[in-house]
Amino acid sequence: MIFTHGLQMRAVLIQALRTFFIDRGYLEVDTPIRIPALAPEAYIEPLTSEGWFLQTSPELCMKRLLAAGIHRIFQLCKCFRKGERGDRHLPEFTMLEWYAAKSDYRDLMTDCEALLRHLATAMGKAGVLEWQGRRIDLGSEWERITVAEAFQRYAPCTVEEALVQDRFDELLVEYVEPHLGMATPTFLCDYPAALGALARLSPTDSAVAERFELYVAGLELANGFSELVDPMEQRARFLAEQEVIRLRGRAPGPLPEPFLVELVEMPSAAGIALGVDRLVMLFAGADNIDQVVAFTPEGL
Repeated sequence: MIFTHGLQMRAVLIQALRTFFIDRGYLEVDTPIRIPALAPEAYIEPLTSEGWFLQTSPELCMKRLLAAGIHRIFQLCKCFRKGERGDRHLPEFTMLEWYAAKSDYRDLMTDCEALLRHLATAMGKAGVLEWQGRRIDLGSEWERITVAEAFQRYAPCTVEEALVQDRFDELLVEYVEPHLGMATPTFLCDYPAALGALARLSPTDSAVAERFELYVAGLELANGFSELVDPMEQRARFLAEQEVIRLRGRAPGPLPEPFLVELVEMPSAAGIALGVDRLVMLFAGADNIDQVVAFTPEGL
């Protein structure tokens, strides 16, 4: 069933997204969705296509454009992740990513605040979102809380204990996320270094990475970080992640060698991925992701 209201809201929102970035001097880019190698991620299983992969994110190609000298870019594209299906998940979904040279994750948080306020104006929401019975004030100061503080406040153990028990994601979803973004949006900041992914470590505390996730009414919207631009450290992290993938019973794909080679040319930068379907859910007041896409996998 096609939900006309959700699709109309989606069209307006996507145009407003483009306007936001174009007005700020970002170049819209379009990179391939079928690529020979991905950034290895133990908790994300990719879909294959004739020996290559459907992208889980356009991240690697976009960073190669940064390395080539294009320093403010954004992209709206399709991404794919095997086995992800639920009220808030689709195996094929729409992602917004943007990257800026000479920026860090604090700049991205400022971008997020400006973006959602811009969208609220464009969608006639007057700076307030109402979703799942919650009123979220976009105009007030947004909450910023570290992962360590959030686990101390809401979880039954510390973040260090959660990592040792290999229960970080489980405890985050069950105990922490339901408290985030309930009055204003929340930035969950400073992830443990072990969960740094492609983020650089903090220069003042090497135990944490300069990474955050953005939450509204308990819904995770975006994942951003100050980019790691050291190719040797990035290779080491990729190899460690490949080993975790093997321990989980899967065969890791090849390393993205062109990305690692070109990373040496990449300037200091920050980048973020934001789920467009979930963003539309918030503005449309939809309680299921199926209501804001033209077709679900089951309907094809």
